[in-house]
Amino acid sequence: MSNKKPHPLTLREATREDIPAMVELNKVAYPLLAEENVVWGERHLLSHQRVFPQGQIVAEMDGQLVGAVASLIVDLGPDPLRHHTWSGITDSGYFTNHNPAADTLYGADVCVHPEYRSQRIGAALYEARRQLCRRLNKRRILAGGRLWNYQDHAERMPPEEYAQRVASGELRDLVMSFQLREGFALRSVMPNYLRDPRSRNFGSLMEWLNPDYQRPATGARKARLACVQYQMRKIKSFADFERQVTYFIEVAADYRADFVLLPEFVSVQLLSQEDALSPIEGIRRLATYEKRITSLMRRLATRHGLTIIAGSHPVAEGDKLHNVAFVCLPSGEVVGQPKLHITPNERKGWGISGGNTLRAIDTPKGKIGVLICYDVEFPEAARYLADQGAEILFVPFCTDNRQGYLRVRYCAQARAIENQIYVALAGNVGNLPDVGNLDINYGQAAVLTPSDFAFARDGIAAEADSNEETLLVCDVDLDDLHASRSDGTVTPRLDRRADLFRLVSLLPADAQPDGPADGPLGGQPGAE
Repeated sequence: MSNKKPHPLTLREATREDIPAMVELNKVAYPLLAEENVVWGERHLLSHQRVFPQGQIVAEMDGQLVGAVASLIVDLGPDPLRHHTWSGITDSGYFTNHNPAADTLYGADVCVHPEYRSQRIGAALYEARRQLCRRLNKRRILAGGRLWNYQDHAERMPPEEYAQRVASGELRDLVMSFQLREGFALRSVMPNYLRDPRSRNFGSLMEWLNPDYQRPATGARKARLACVQYQMRKIKSFADFERQVTYFIEVAADYRADFVLLPEFVSVQLLSQEDALSPIEGIRRLATYEKRITSLMRRLATRHGLTIIAGSHPVAEGDKLHNVAFVCLPSGEVVGQPKLHITPNERKGWGISGGNTLRAIDTPKGKIGVLICYDVEFPEAARYLADQGAEILFVPFCTDNRQGYLRVRYCAQARAIENQIYVALAGNVGNLPDVGNLDINYGQAAVLTPSDFAFARDGIAAEADSNEETLLVCDVDLDDLHASRSDGTVTPRLDRRADLFRLVSLLPADAQPDGPADGPLGGQPGAE
């Protein structure tokens, strides 16, 4: 029992900066497993954050990392309760078998610092995992629990009897008893689950069924996209801007859209209510609206149950200014994707700097990526997202003439063909005479496809009339997309010459630690 007094507990998504502390936390929480070399290494945790960041949650108290959970989504086929090993179900601990379309959230690990146990930290982490399961509408959570106290009873009873006695309350087990209190049910005992002396390598298969689970509609896996061709016009207040944005989101919701794409710098309309400012002054003033913009978009996404790619907005980070697209999910989660490649005009006129993060984003309808305008003109960025599993690429853009628009459009079409993904475009139209550096616009929303028999002729699923305010609504078939990757007339994803060319990411999130190679790891610990 710790002598520490309870302090406020904070749960949040793990970051790369947390990784060294998470490695040490795992070793301190499970010293026997550390001796067996079956605890996390930095490469494992980096892989977790890359493939499924929402599933990696840490607990902080007084600025110290005191607990963590690691989860992934797995496809267990027609028999979700089949026996498995820890290494097999987690792809040797790297989670590279994570499948966002599957229906089972797997609890790979939970640990709490020994000095902070008995403060309900483990319970809080389990609740966070249940909330994630509900938000993602997954059918169940599975976890393989270590039979923590089985070594004390192994000479008198088989593991199945031990597990049943714990389940009935006759015996107590540090891990299983905790999981039972958290609403999990014992389904079976798995041999050779994890190399662990305390449990004699046995593991209990525990299941929690999501009471709010909604069975997906049968048939083709489709998504409805709504691309807003947004008219720039002078406004008098933030309320005017909110009304215009809300109108389009509500219309998209009436059409039962799954995604709504707004244009790059859609929020620059707010500067029309200000006195004339220089471009630098204007963009800095616009950055002060960040919280109001994200609050509005989050509220609309949760109210209507759809995913909003909220165009882009300038974000101040210290003395730097980034151009960031906010992806607002129906769960209320907001993911920021900065623009990576900055045009000469953006650098000179606004002082904008390029970001250095890029990730595919899990949504209820599939995995997506976002590249802002100029970013789509660089093939490696789209290839990176496609390799991370993105099925739809959203490109909010802002161009002032036909040549600029066609650069974005032609490159977007190329990205759709070479990566066999859908690409959606949305831009501004109209003009703002008193707003420096963004006074005129040229735009034409479109949804582009690979070029093959399964898709629309010319590789264009839909396109709007140019320079007219409108909402483009289009359905895309994700099953057709995957079928074309293996059975299309050409199969560019399969026919790459990896012996000649390869994509090497230098993104900070992909930088490999300098430490020794990670060995096997594991543990489904339990802690209160």
